[in-house]
Amino acid sequence: MHAVLVKLTINDPQAAEKALHEQLVPRVSQAPGFVAGYWTTKENTALSMFVFETEGAANGMSELARVGVPDGVTLEDIDVREVVAHA
Repeated sequence: MHAVLVKLTINDPQAAEKALHEQLVPRVSQAPGFVAGYWTTKENTALSMFVFETEGAANGMSELARVGVPDGVTLEDIDVREVVAHA
């Protein structure tokens, strides 16, 4: 399995929350190879992790995430990593 880690700055909390529920969660959860997704916030930052069955699926989502940044947030970093353990 591979994970996509996304760091965002939240510029507009209302727009970001709307985009999360109406665009991001449906897009990610319907992507090929999707296993699980986690979205977290702290103050004006967000950190998300999406887990996929394969590295190829994770890389595909990484590219979609780069070009599909919704209104209300700024993409700070995105990374694909191998999941080496889970519980």
